[in-house]
Amino acid sequence: MNDVFQFSAGISVLEITYIVASVFFILGLKMLSHPLTARRGNIIAAIGMILAIAATILFHQKDGAPIGNIGWIIGAMIIGTAIGWIIAVKVKMTAMPQLVSFFNGMGGAAAALISMMEFPHISSELIARTGMANGHVLAILLGLVIGSVSWAGSMIAFGKLDGWIGDLRVKAMKYVNVTILVVIIAFIVYIMTRDVQASSELTPLILILFAVAVAYGVLFVMPIGGADMPVVISLLNSFTGVAAAMGGFLYNNQAMLTGGILVGSAGTILTILMCRAMNRSLLNVIVGVFGGGGAAAATEGGTVKEITVSDAAVLLSYSKKVVIVPGYGLAVAQAQHICHELDNLLDEKGVEVRYAIHPVAGRMPGHMNVLMAEADVPYEQLLESDEVNPDLPNTDVIVVIGANDVVNPAAEDDPSSPIYGMPIVRARDAKNIIVMKRGMGKGYAAIENMLFYNDKTRMLFGDAKSTLQALVTEVKAL
Repeated sequence: MNDVFQFSAGISVLEITYIVASVFFILGLKMLSHPLTARRGNIIAAIGMILAIAATILFHQKDGAPIGNIGWIIGAMIIGTAIGWIIAVKVKMTAMPQLVSFFNGMGGAAAALISMMEFPHISSELIARTGMANGHVLAILLGLVIGSVSWAGSMIAFGKLDGWIGDLRVKAMKYVNVTILVVIIAFIVYIMTRDVQASSELTPLILILFAVAVAYGVLFVMPIGGADMPVVISLLNSFTGVAAAMGGFLYNNQAMLTGGILVGSAGTILTILMCRAMNRSLLNVIVGVFGGGGAAAATEGGTVKEITVSDAAVLLSYSKKVVIVPGYGLAVAQAQHICHELDNLLDEKGVEVRYAIHPVAGRMPGHMNVLMAEADVPYEQLLESDEVNPDLPNTDVIVVIGANDVVNPAAEDDPSSPIYGMPIVRARDAKNIIVMKRGMGKGYAAIENMLFYNDKTRMLFGDAKSTLQALVTEVKAL
């Protein structure tokens, strides 16, 4: 009786801890909605995860026996924590999108491995009672497929963001992907309708299903490029959350289930919001080819006018309102701190400086927000593009630093352009436009930008960091 009481008490403590951990997850996610509370939200969610892990190790029991291999578990946790800590400390802000893809892929891989390990151990009693067609088997198969797709797709996204994997833009690819998806569904149905005595008899089919799902993850992401990459990262993140939730179903683990649902739903909502920000459907993102084309590609751009650093410094210093549009080029140059130094100097001269943040600027969701926050730019200066646009006609100078597609007028003027209909920062409405670029190369979406040829536009060529440093020097001298 005493043993039973201890077992029941242990389960109660475990369940209560899972509930507390789930509350911490929800609070942490809520705090992530605002930059001022995001750091605290991360810490609270991390505490929730520590509680869930500790409670599982201490109180979880199966068939009356505690968890085994504690030494291996703790050792793996120490090694993983050390590796993750070192990577997070050393990673450059320009590589943050790659890091997000890599970490997300690891989550998908973990979910897939759980499913592969659990499938051969499906209860023979359950199979005898219901066959393979039951919720437990379905959770395993969905966790395997979704986790594998998330892992493989995230690794391809990592390579594409890092520049060593290119786009595979073949029109027939979408038909290939649909075919593979049908094969995956057919595999799941076939496995769940088999009449077997033990699930281990179907292990070879599970390995084949894993391989097909990995192939789908690779081919699903390969054609996607350009400004669609932030959407893909968000979508893959939601996949990982759903795969983790399947693990929660398998182990009846409320914390794992809640965490997976939160990640999956948050990633899905973010994906939908980003698609709306680009005025595109998710299906169009997945099967469409975003890059190149449009009427601008077939016409000569016009005349480009340049501006010197000295003239740019004078123009900025004697303005009343200045808007800065940061882009990936600013991140690559690691020039966010110097950019903030410039806006501080202009502020001292009585110039109102704000930043226009486009939802899909950069290579991951919120990339520019994170970049400018790292430079300690006040959050009130960071405004969404739709907040800035109405006041741009009253803005003396808009400075576009390393951004391209998010200020491209083709989104409003060229129905044949792949980005037509995408809301943009309407830079051309400002009284003066300064575009800082290394050269006249096209943006990540490979689309010609007619803003560069606008009569109000002046090009300031050079590396963003060195150019901004020169601007700071000139402004100080005025």
